[in-house]
Amino acid sequence: MFDLGADISRIVLIAFIFSAIEQITQWRPQQRLRPLWRQDLLYLALNGFLIQVLTIGGLSIFVLATNPLVPPTGKAAIQALPLWIATPAAIILADLGFYGAHRLFHASPLLWRFHKIHHSIEDMDWLAGHRVHPVDQSLTKTLSLGPVLALGFSDAALAIAGAIYGWHSVLLHSNTRIDFGPLARVIASPRFHHWHHANQPEAYDKNFAGQISAWDLLFGTQYLPKTARPKVLGVDDPPPAGYGRQLLYPFASTARARRSAKNAEPENVSTPAQISANVAACAQVNASP
Repeated sequence: MFDLGADISRIVLIAFIFSAIEQITQWRPQQRLRPLWRQDLLYLALNGFLIQVLTIGGLSIFVLATNPLVPPTGKAAIQALPLWIATPAAIILADLGFYGAHRLFHASPLLWRFHKIHHSIEDMDWLAGHRVHPVDQSLTKTLSLGPVLALGFSDAALAIAGAIYGWHSVLLHSNTRIDFGPLARVIASPRFHHWHHANQPEAYDKNFAGQISAWDLLFGTQYLPKTARPKVLGVDDPPPAGYGRQLLYPFASTARARRSAKNAEPENVSTPAQISANVAACAQVNASP
């Protein structure tokens, strides 16, 4: 469960390491205390508990629902895999689930309202990368890790895969020039993920993978020019700033959309008064000699 001491230690370690990396290998010049850094610090400090609670609930439901579909012999075979095979297999499978969940959050107008919080980042760095709505993160984790848990991968493989994902994710959002060269077509690099956050038409709905960028290559959603980097990040209609306002934003915007749809009168659909008038007119025509 949630361990406050361990979480604080992890945050301090991440801050120390990635602040140093960004100073040495900076991609875009920006102020040390950039706009919205206080808001993103709240995301870093407060989101952990919310995400963990929601994710545990989601994973519990997923595993219970899918447990009858997984034969015990299959689970036993996966649990017997050596760690050096089980760990990369878990990473690959989990990232396929991440890819599918990520595409879903972009395709669904309802889910996009949650995911847009993350895409409102205009100054990419290790701290801004923590700006993510708890519903977005927990549902993505459920769809990503659910199949891995249901299939019975060992706790050790899951722990290693989870640790690699966590550090890799922070690197992808960092303000760094680090790139993986040709390997970026297969393994997600910071430049690969920066393009996913680009507010440029050529990069819309591209680069969904979290770790294995080969999924985007396979499914035709990879966009990675040889050397170019995005010029503009963010979205055209960002949500209001502020941790609390952004937590409520998806729910409030969904309610507004429903009210608008309810109040909008459908085109080319007659009102009851118009129908009555038409019926009366027809009756008069039919009664004419």
